[in-house]
Amino acid sequence: MQSRRNLISGAALSAGLGLATLGLPRRARAQSTPAGEGQAIWGGRFAEKPGAIMQEINVSIDVDRRFWKQDLAASRVHAAMLSRQKIISSEDAAKIDAGLVIIEGEIRTGIFPFRREYEDIHLNVEARLAELIGPAAGRLHTARSRNDQVATDFKLWVRDALDQMQLKVRDLQLALVTRAGEHVDTVMPGFTHMQPAQPVTLGHHLMAYVEMFGRDVSRMADARTRMNECPLGSAALAGTSFPIDRTWTAEALGFARPAANSLDGVADRDFALEALACATLCAGHLSRLAEEMVLWTNPQFGFITLSDSYSTGSSIMPQKRNPDAAELVRAKSGPISGAFFALNTVMKGLPLAYNKDMQEDKPPVFVAFDALDLAVRATTGMVLDFKANKARMAAVAGSGFATATDLADWMVQRLKIPFREAHHLTGVAVRLAETRGVDLPQLTLKQLQGVHPGITSDVYGVLTAQASSASRSSYGGTAPAQVRLQVQRWKGLLATT
Repeated sequence: MQSRRNLISGAALSAGLGLATLGLPRRARAQSTPAGEGQAIWGGRFAEKPGAIMQEINVSIDVDRRFWKQDLAASRVHAAMLSRQKIISSEDAAKIDAGLVIIEGEIRTGIFPFRREYEDIHLNVEARLAELIGPAAGRLHTARSRNDQVATDFKLWVRDALDQMQLKVRDLQLALVTRAGEHVDTVMPGFTHMQPAQPVTLGHHLMAYVEMFGRDVSRMADARTRMNECPLGSAALAGTSFPIDRTWTAEALGFARPAANSLDGVADRDFALEALACATLCAGHLSRLAEEMVLWTNPQFGFITLSDSYSTGSSIMPQKRNPDAAELVRAKSGPISGAFFALNTVMKGLPLAYNKDMQEDKPPVFVAFDALDLAVRATTGMVLDFKANKARMAAVAGSGFATATDLADWMVQRLKIPFREAHHLTGVAVRLAETRGVDLPQLTLKQLQGVHPGITSDVYGVLTAQASSASRSSYGGTAPAQVRLQVQRWKGLLATT
């Protein structure tokens, strides 16, 4: 995962002279507005205000106010760049920077006047800036459009969200590795088709999810690298005639480079879709683990218990102990995967460049990452919380003819017969045990020799669940030695990233 970088470099902030130098109070009072009261900032072309329904469908401040930090950061960098390029004066740039600092303080303390008549976070900030510093605020939007402004803000937000999510998923991985280390030799049944297959260890089972979530982190890191191109400076769609320095702006905001095509710069939402794809895959893995916890806590399985912290009761059945935290994690995959489908549907038919449809890009992303954040944290808590019923797991692991493959392997190794023949003979032994109502280890040596006369009493050494799991010593297998190897490997990986 890439190291965290400040949104605004020291160079970008050098244009700010500070509030005392400008003579601005911390809470400057309104001086002027960029347009008539209640009139949209873009309203010069229009004789009348939008109708009530138009205003209601057009407004997005209730949603996009969420990336106010990114909007302020990008605006401060943009103003600093305009000053560096002598497009605006250093005095105006300093006023703009100081005003944006005041706005940041107002938002942090909850006193910023978010107003729906200004539609979105961008116009809310610009209108408030005009109240704070007067006409100089009108120079901030030089050489940019809301099209490249929102693309930049949104990309910064998604980039930050991926950075934070990688850290949280790694916390989950560490929890799984820790618990796997405690259960490297705890035998449990392994299933295929949800039927008894072969004994495995709980540590091995948990480490499978470590691998899954490792791929999730890798995908998030890849997506972050791919999205790390700055749209700012693309303007409305065609770029700008002003002598801006897009490379400096991109570097100041922590991007690797500016977007190379202005049309793509404002029209691209691949970064959001790819982030949602990463979230969808991660949510699927969370859902699979949650499903197993739901099954394992069922008394019919009885493999684990969750404490009161992650369980609920029934309003009518006093005996119930419901794994609701796991069930809710399982359910979160629905809105998360739905968010990808929703945004993909919004984007699939849009001509270049920006279209107002793209105002609907942010709600699904916010919904998905909120849900994923909660699901990851809840799963981490449950992993650290559960208690394993080792005796119950071991008992079930040895039932259902789970060591049949071990019998076949023994005949291949000791009797030197082809595996397909050993497979057939083992099937005969299973049928014999089934008709007698016993499991394979309960068949007598005479009965086993009736299947093949070369079978000796040594065979009983491989017919226990413990012996079976211990024998699977190939790389990545369930043998305790292999599980310990993977636990140590992942501890090292997680400690260095």
